[in-house]
Amino acid sequence: MKKIWQKDQCKTDDLVNKFTVGKDLDFDDRLAKYDVIGSMAHCKMLAEVGLISHEESTAMLAVLESILDDIRAGNFEIDKSAEDIHSQVEAILIEELGDTGKKIHTARSRNDQVLLDIKLYLQQEIRNISALVDTLFQTLISLAEQHQKVLLPGYTHFQIAMPSSFGLWFGAYAESLLDDVELLLSVKNIINKNPLGSAAGYGSSFPIDRASTTSKLGFISMNHNSVYAQMTRGKSEKLLASALSVLAGTLSKFSYDVCLYLSQNFHFISFPKEFTTGSSIMPHKKNPDIFELVRARCNRIQSLPNELILLTNNLPSGYHRDMQLTKEVLFPAIDSLKECLEILNYTLPNIQVKDGILEDEKYKYLFSVEKINEEIKAGASFRDAYVSVGNAIENEEFDYDIKDLQHSHQGSIGNLCLDEVAHQFHKIATKLQA
Repeated sequence: MKKIWQKDQCKTDDLVNKFTVGKDLDFDDRLAKYDVIGSMAHCKMLAEVGLISHEESTAMLAVLESILDDIRAGNFEIDKSAEDIHSQVEAILIEELGDTGKKIHTARSRNDQVLLDIKLYLQQEIRNISALVDTLFQTLISLAEQHQKVLLPGYTHFQIAMPSSFGLWFGAYAESLLDDVELLLSVKNIINKNPLGSAAGYGSSFPIDRASTTSKLGFISMNHNSVYAQMTRGKSEKLLASALSVLAGTLSKFSYDVCLYLSQNFHFISFPKEFTTGSSIMPHKKNPDIFELVRARCNRIQSLPNELILLTNNLPSGYHRDMQLTKEVLFPAIDSLKECLEILNYTLPNIQVKDGILEDEKYKYLFSVEKINEEIKAGASFRDAYVSVGNAIENEEFDYDIKDLQHSHQGSIGNLCLDEVAHQFHKIATKLQA
């Protein structure tokens, strides 16, 4: 297929062509729908400002609508001889409409075209990811409510520290997801600005109406400065990568906890055997491979912002071909994170928690602070009570009768504030789906 920038019959060297196209075609199928949607908005605007006739616009829109139908039906394939999706869509318009089809690129560059496609694609992926996070959040809140009174040892420095509960543990990760989606929303708001019309980064001498395409494409605003619009290429990817890395950090930490709590030395939780794997040599093994792989994948995702920074941080303003590589860095990471969320959503509702864990003798020192607090309530100062209980522990005289723990402050074992967290999450999740 002839390149849209090709002026004569001289072909680009095959090896040069292969190297410069790179893996673009492998990822452009994701952008196809958005490229057509962007072209439709651009086409309507060109007619509105008189750069093409309404008849020409109607003809092009009919072809674009047909392409979009094929994409949505799964019947559209990227032509391997095409340089990119933009070239293929334009080629189809020219094949169907002749000279009329050649007018679609008026007042537009592939630079603002691909930037638009990426922004629309990333916004949809943010919606997809937030929907999966919503499911995980609801599961964690439900588990926290269900097991809020089941006690669990808390650790600092991997040392037995103070009483916790499964409600507190599940609820902690639910609230972590609240912060994660709040960051995702901030990134979505930054990405949700129209770059179309910035052309190659320096605007156009045509009297185009960027407010029109902004409205038609559903953006909240536009990137007003045409140079800055192009500067958002790479920046948008870095911002989303940062948000995804924070979310991945939550999933990785949770998966680490699960692997730890599943081990025989802890044995706080279990899963049905169909969610674990075995050993080729040790018949007793039930390995938490799912959660180990979630941890590993999410740790890789946490390296993503640094990779994108290294790729883009030594570039001046204006477009550079280096930006092409951001797709092959970010897009697979998006897939991987969604797969991690999907497997957690599938397995986590089947988690089984162990009751009566703190009845084990080895956990009695968990209640040292409870004993101190009792002595304070009886009139002792904190420091004297601390010394008294500490000496009892050193002399192996410490004892404490487990009973209902009276923790009532907000965010404690007895007051998880789940309704408040869920309310805040719902407000953010609703905005993310807009």
